[in-house]
Amino acid sequence: MTGLRYVYAVCRPFDTPLQAQLGGVAGDPPRLLPHGDLVAVVSHVPEADFGEEALRAHLEDLDWLTATARAHQQVVDALTAVTTPLPLRLATVFRDDSGVRVMLEEREAAFRRTLDRLEGRVEWGVKVYVEPERTEQADSERSAAPAEPEQRPVSGRDYLRRRRRQSRANEDLWSRAEEFATGLHRTLSGRADDARLHAPQNPRLSGAEGRNVLNAAYLVGRDASEEFVEMVDRTKDDAPGIRVELTGPWAAYSFAGEQEGTGEGAGKKAGEDS
Repeated sequence: MTGLRYVYAVCRPFDTPLQAQLGGVAGDPPRLLPHGDLVAVVSHVPEADFGEEALRAHLEDLDWLTATARAHQQVVDALTAVTTPLPLRLATVFRDDSGVRVMLEEREAAFRRTLDRLEGRVEWGVKVYVEPERTEQADSERSAAPAEPEQRPVSGRDYLRRRRRQSRANEDLWSRAEEFATGLHRTLSGRADDARLHAPQNPRLSGAEGRNVLNAAYLVGRDASEEFVEMVDRTKDDAPGIRVELTGPWAAYSFAGEQEGTGEGAGKKAGEDS
């Protein structure tokens, strides 16, 4: 089959077959391209869609980008089930197999170091939100004033007093949420091999309800993952009005660069805006 080479990830050689009927970007199933003691996971993609100019245009098309990101992630998720992959950035494309092999040679030392660091580990994501409906409930409960003996129009002074009470209630809840998130991150970091703090998600982009006060990733050994998940689950009812979300296990997207955060880098998971 002709076409450009789309590269999903780099990993060590492995014997376990990938799941049957696994599709790839543009519908072409992934295959393994070995080179020395490294393997690139690739598939063929049409130049009409992935050539330089066409790709630049497609990256402005949200529907196309979302579909491509999901197909990319499906392959990386399948790899994560059988080995430790180093995911590459979305839409990493080369002219042919030779171009992929040259890339592997040029970055061999960095790939090896990172794969050694990630071996046997996966990424878990934890987000903490202040829930809007709980915020409104807290405002109502905290700002409720004794009923007045007679009905009368609310004065400007009463209105401003009520708004100040609501503002203090919001500030108190957000303060408690930030304190909770800080303590949770400290606890989880102590049980993880590494951790990354990402910028809070923009709700207009993520679609998630509430104010995001923690957006973190944790590198955890596979054999320690069950305990890590249980630890997160135990915190979910600890703070009324605060929601904890756990996602994973993922390939170690947030930890795929060099130790100082520069290096080969990885693509974001589908749906991530952090």
